[in-house]
Amino acid sequence: MGNDSPVPNALLEAVPNFSEGRSAQTLRLLVEAAGGPLLDVHADPSHHRSVLTLAGNPSELRSSALSLLETAIHRIDLRRHHGEHPRIGALDVLPIVPLGETGMEQAVRLARALAEEIGAFQSVPVFLYGEAEPGRRTLPQIRRGGLRGLRNRLARGELRSDYGPAALHPSAGGIAVGARQPLIAFNVNLDTPDVETARAIAGRIRTSGGGLPALRAIGVRQDDPAGHRVLAQVSMNLLDWRRTSLADAFRRVLSEAGAAGTGVVHSEIVGLVPRAATWPGMEMEIALREPARTIEGVYAARSVEPPP
Repeated sequence: MGNDSPVPNALLEAVPNFSEGRSAQTLRLLVEAAGGPLLDVHADPSHHRSVLTLAGNPSELRSSALSLLETAIHRIDLRRHHGEHPRIGALDVLPIVPLGETGMEQAVRLARALAEEIGAFQSVPVFLYGEAEPGRRTLPQIRRGGLRGLRNRLARGELRSDYGPAALHPSAGGIAVGARQPLIAFNVNLDTPDVETARAIAGRIRTSGGGLPALRAIGVRQDDPAGHRVLAQVSMNLLDWRRTSLADAFRRVLSEAGAAGTGVVHSEIVGLVPRAATWPGMEMEIALREPARTIEGVYAARSVEPPP
C-alpha cells in the first residue's frame, strides 16, 4: 500500500450509494452507467445496498452521476425493497469528496450544481447535506424515520426539498446530495446472530452515545455467505479516521463484544480507504476479511472488478 501513486491535484471523488445489492443485472447496468470514473463496486446482498466509488474532474463526475441516477430510477423500486440499511432513495446518497490538494469549495460547487440539475430535470426531490448545505445538516437528520418518516415530514411541512418536487418519487424516493471530507465505512461482524447485541454496542460506541469521536454506528443483521449463517453486525462510519482510526473502532467493538459475552468473526471496509488511514499489518490487526484497497492505488491502476 505504501507504493501507491499520489492522487493528482484538482480531483474529486463521488461515492453514490444505491438501494440495490442483489440484482446482478441492475449492478451491471450501474457499472455501465458509471463509465470511466468508476474505481470500485461494493455490493452487499444483506444490506441490499451497493456503493460505487468514482474519481474524476467535475465534468466527468457530473455525466456519470446523472447517468447513474437515471439508471437507478428505472431499475430500483423502493416499494418492493427490503434490506438492513436505512434508505430514502433508489440512488440514496451522493457525496462529493475532495481528494489530494483539491479544496472543499470545489466539492461544494459540484454538489450544489448536481443537486440543482437533478431537481430541474428529474422527478426526484433533492436534499442537501454536509458542507453543501448552509446549516451543515447531517445525513442522519434527513434519514430520520426512514422513507416513511421523510414522507410524513414533507407532508407536514417540517422539511422541504432543496431542489425538485415537494413530494417523494413513488418508486425512487428522494436523494441526499452533499459534500464532505473522506470517510471510511467499516463493518464488524459479531459471533452472534443477536442484532440487539449489535445495536447496544453501536449505541455505546458512537459519538452521540458518548463513545468515540467522529463515529456513527448502527447495529444490523448480516447474512454471512462465507459461513452460511446469520451474524449481528456493527456498521460504522468513521467521519475522521485521524480522530478515530480503524484500529480504535475495531478494538472498542471487540471490547464491548467481550463484555456482552460474544466475540468478533471478521471485519470489512466498504469501498476504498485513503492511504493515510492504513498501516503495515492492518489486515491482521483488525481481522479484515479481504485486503484493504486504497483510493490512491486503485486510481493509479484504473481497474475495477465486475460485480458478482
